[in-house]
Amino acid sequence: MANTRTPLMAGNWKMNLDHHQATHLVQKLAWTLKDAKHDFSAVEVVVVPPFTDLRSVQTLVDADRLEVGYGAQDVSAHSKGAYTGEISATMLSKLGVSYAVVGHSERRQLHAEDDALVGAKVKAALGADIIPIICVGEGLEIRRAGDQVSYTLAQVDGAFDGISAEDAARSVIAYEPVWAIGTGEVATPDDAQEVCGAIRGRLAELYSAEVADAVRVLYGGSVKSSNVASIMAKHDVDGALVGGASLEAEEFAAIARYQSHQVGL
Repeated sequence: MANTRTPLMAGNWKMNLDHHQATHLVQKLAWTLKDAKHDFSAVEVVVVPPFTDLRSVQTLVDADRLEVGYGAQDVSAHSKGAYTGEISATMLSKLGVSYAVVGHSERRQLHAEDDALVGAKVKAALGADIIPIICVGEGLEIRRAGDQVSYTLAQVDGAFDGISAEDAARSVIAYEPVWAIGTGEVATPDDAQEVCGAIRGRLAELYSAEVADAVRVLYGGSVKSSNVASIMAKHDVDGALVGGASLEAEEFAAIARYQSHQVGL
């Protein structure tokens, strides 16, 4: 089946950049991509700033009619109430947020988020018409034991439990081998394809081949302009969840323009 999925490059800034720095980076990124005549319909580009930056990014994107999208780094499973520090999907929706990262490995590790909570957050995002970027992936011990596929698919099962086929089809999954995040290590293109392909296969089992073919599966783990083209050459890799490299406008723009690397331009 031909791959008709639009690639997505999402830059997760993590806990970096205040709102002044955020607007500067987004402006520079947009200018860099415009100068390079980037086709946003061919490769979607999204920044994922801290919550405190979202209003400023929204204002800039709307005022300058930028084609760069933006998302949130997390979303609450609750709609409202006595949940100090939580940010609801409705609040994010009012800021024009299109995407929300859910179940990032750092949230799973540092905040003890389990599959049930991740699934609840997926439902909350979809309920506010926000596309979840659902993060799944294994740590080093799991990888060394050769259990990366079964471990990751169990996380997929948890995230999609109770999700309709229609909602599943518009979701995004990010495979992030935890051992390759912020370490400089990177899974080989074949490693990425193995798990991304298995994820798509599981979606076909849970739903249908049509749903599986619609879902974009990203790779996340020390993605750089120097390795992104070889990773993107794999059939089941539809983009990247980029960490540190997304904090540099020129580098992130080069990642988004991976197709020019493939043809040697």
